[in-house]
Amino acid sequence: MLYYSMPALAAGFILDLMIGDPRWLYHPVCLIGNLIAALDHRLLDVTGIRNEKKERRAGILLVTVVLLATGAVSGLLLWGAYAIAPVAGCILESIMTYQILATKCLKVESMKVYERLRADDLAGARNAVAMIVGRDTQNLDAAGVAKAAVETVAENTSDGVIAPMICLAIGGPVLGFLYKAVNTMDSMVGYKNDRYLHFGRAAAKLDDLVNLIPSRLAALLLIVSAYLLRYDGKNAYRIWRRDR
Repeated sequence: MLYYSMPALAAGFILDLMIGDPRWLYHPVCLIGNLIAALDHRLLDVTGIRNEKKERRAGILLVTVVLLATGAVSGLLLWGAYAIAPVAGCILESIMTYQILATKCLKVESMKVYERLRADDLAGARNAVAMIVGRDTQNLDAAGVAKAAVETVAENTSDGVIAPMICLAIGGPVLGFLYKAVNTMDSMVGYKNDRYLHFGRAAAKLDDLVNLIPSRLAALLLIVSAYLLRYDGKNAYRIWRRDR
């Protein structure tokens, strides 16, 4: 199985660059999101828990169930494919790798913002950036739209490309999907509001932990890229040092 891992990683990355994430293609991460939403409803709404300790325990249970389910399903699928034939396993591993990465999707969606700004279409730029950020964009000026786009590209370079590739290289699609599960839990319940302050704490802390190294590596790669492409690498480094 390890013999095919690197070819599968390369094939999956190429597929991502070629195909991206077309809207008509159902993404397996949606299944993880559905499981998180169902557990969220079951553990908070149905039980009516409104106690800090109980909410934190429920949040730990959420993380445990989601990770066990994600690891079991992805692992069994991969094991079954390789049991049928090594070629079948390699093909499935390539497809799973492709589904974990988000390189082309990030480029396509961010370029829509760039193109609208170049055309002086502020309304269009606001709508385009709203597709990739989780904030209200309708009152942003052109500079605000550009900043929002740059911030989300930087963040998703880590979350959607660098971190998944590290996980894929270390543990294949199983670890890759486990990372996506952590990332999805954080994006759904990792908020400091009345509902998720305690319940989402475990998911948020785990996301911080698994991204500790990838986020810093992504930042350094972005700084190096700025120098190589003759952008303001010194300012990029200054911003990174300031935000550490």
